[in-house]
Amino acid sequence: MECKIAFFGTKPYDENSFDLANEKYGFDIRYYKGHLNKNNLVLTQGVDVVCIFVNDTADASVIDSLAANGVRLLALRCAGFNNVDLKAAAGKVTVVRVPAYSPYAVAEFALTLMLTLNRKVHRAYWRTRDGNFALHGLMGFDMYGKTAGIVGTGKIAKILVRILRGLGMEVLGYDPYPDEEFAKETGMVYVSLEELYSRSDVISLHCPLTEETRYMIDRRSIARMKEGVMLINTGRGQLIHTNDLIEGLKSKKIGAAGLDVYEEEADYFYEDKSDKIMDDDVLARLLSFNNVVLTSHQGFFTKEALENIAETTLRNISDYMNGLPLGNEVKYVR
Repeated sequence: MECKIAFFGTKPYDENSFDLANEKYGFDIRYYKGHLNKNNLVLTQGVDVVCIFVNDTADASVIDSLAANGVRLLALRCAGFNNVDLKAAAGKVTVVRVPAYSPYAVAEFALTLMLTLNRKVHRAYWRTRDGNFALHGLMGFDMYGKTAGIVGTGKIAKILVRILRGLGMEVLGYDPYPDEEFAKETGMVYVSLEELYSRSDVISLHCPLTEETRYMIDRRSIARMKEGVMLINTGRGQLIHTNDLIEGLKSKKIGAAGLDVYEEEADYFYEDKSDKIMDDDVLARLLSFNNVVLTSHQGFFTKEALENIAETTLRNISDYMNGLPLGNEVKYVR
């Protein structure tokens, strides 16, 4: 049976990776550059599956329209699903995701942000391009012997822990469900969140976005951190209250921030806005700090990750169409 799939929010690299993976499946794929929202739902008429990414909208009204249009499956080509109203989807549209496409890619990118900020590589790059070879203002510190705090110890975090231990760092971990065997194996020590904040020279966030973790980094938690702490976020933008982060940067309580995500990223990330005036004052303020490196949610962006995303997404769809068990289904939990 032919399966028609509407892809939203696609870029050329998405089309290349999915076309290659689809040689094995033979699905009828239609690519759309625009993000899924209430204004383009007409494009979902007559299709079996809708495939979306992190900046597409799948709220209750969109879900209802998808179901009315005959869409049976919503396939996320990402791990996060906070942009989907699972309660609205229950009993109407099945939801699947890609739980892990390359934990190495994100872990390595978190390290990239740490080293870039520490050794001021971003500033040195622009200086030398202008013929300025002075070292003033570029001093960093040895990572060896410093303390890293890892919030959330899932697959990505565990890879990062091994990397940081290899650099000779002391690693503290926090997770409501600690893996004591892993901690013993690697030498990581589980501590309370309070202790992690107070002892860490570098803090890296690797926890999911839930009601409990939303804005976990705010004015109060920042106040408990070490003076000059480096903060890294490759998880979800709303883990950090951005205005409180800015205040922490201004007061120098936060010495540097590496952000691959931003709480209001949907209107900017993955798009070229270089010819437009930035109307997000908070984002503009963040970009004004020379001790902030902000990237466009690219931590996952490696050749291997794109291949895994395409293969897993299409396999999820194939399993659904063939009535097989869905190992990557996301269900609403009361």
